Amino acid sequence: MTVVHRYILSMFMKYFAIVLVMVVLIYLAIDFFSRADRFFASPVSGYDTFLYFVYKIPLIVSQITPIGVLLAVLTVFGLMSRNNELIALKSGGISVFYLLTPIVILGIVFSFALFVFSEVAVPVSIARSNEIDAQRKGNERRGALSARKDIWIRHAQGLAHVQYFHPREETLFGVSLYFMDEDYQLTRRIDARQAMYVDGRWVFFETMIQRLESPDGDIQITHLEETTLELDLEPSDFQHVVVESEEMSFSALYRYIHRVETEGYDATEYRVDYYGKTAFPFVCLIMAVMGAAIALRGGTKDGMAVSFAYGIVLAFAYWSVYSFSLSMGYGGILPPFFAAWAANILYGMGTALLLLYIE
Repeated sequence: MTVVHRYILSMFMKYFAIVLVMVVLIYLAIDFFSRADRFFASPVSGYDTFLYFVYKIPLIVSQITPIGVLLAVLTVFGLMSRNNELIALKSGGISVFYLLTPIVILGIVFSFALFVFSEVAVPVSIARSNEIDAQRKGNERRGALSARKDIWIRHAQGLAHVQYFHPREETLFGVSLYFMDEDYQLTRRIDARQAMYVDGRWVFFETMIQRLESPDGDIQITHLEETTLELDLEPSDFQHVVVESEEMSFSALYRYIHRVETEGYDATEYRVDYYGKTAFPFVCLIMAVMGAAIALRGGTKDGMAVSFAYGIVLAFAYWSVYSFSLSMGYGGILPPFFAAWAANILYGMGTALLLLYIE
């Protein structure tokens, strides 16, 4: 590794660390002051409150890393441009593509590192922070922790089992309700192919109701195409007991999607999140090269302040496009793979155009 490359790498790591620490502290401070009063008024202990914010750090780091890479690259080359170091290097016959080499390597390394970090640390930390937040809201998960498939949850008169829960449509599939008396003896069972939450009530379709008429075991069976039942459960109750896709690792999410689709349920949202787990880390490489291309074309000459302004605008634009494309994927408008990768594709094309005219 040449002296120039070592210089760029050392400068990059220095400013990346500064940006990362600064943004994480700002994020935590804002999150703390926005939630502190609710935590202090809840039964959650001070220690658990502290743990909640500690568990948030891996998620914050994973979200901030691409922005940190972009800001660090812009800052390094912005300062080199202001100090006329780039002019000196170019005058010495050094190509700008030579200066890009360590940035490309860093982008690749950070992309793989972010993927591994998001696979290992983030799912565990999110699950722990969500559990503490559920306690703070008074909505402790009152069912068996599961993905949106094969859910067990308590209701006022017994238990409910749901084969699959679709939160966006507020729909349950494969519903079984068990009603018990004060002695925990089964008195009634209701099975339905599907249930939808409409105007604050559950509407069940293709329903079979079994009533235990006597201690001898006589059962009365009723079949209904559609019926409305009073149930002290809302869609949010099912949301609290399920494990979200961000709480699952890449491999666990893949296995879950396979099971859901094998059983004939819609896994579009999970497929979008699955491809997003690979698309988002890759943006580190795109942001690194894009930041370098902008700076090496003379786009930043006034140091860190202007570099940060460029970075914030680019990051905001990326997040807007990324979030919009994911929403279109969730709604079935875009294919899951394209929805997750659309922002990367657009930014990659923009970066390629910048590189064509970088000299």
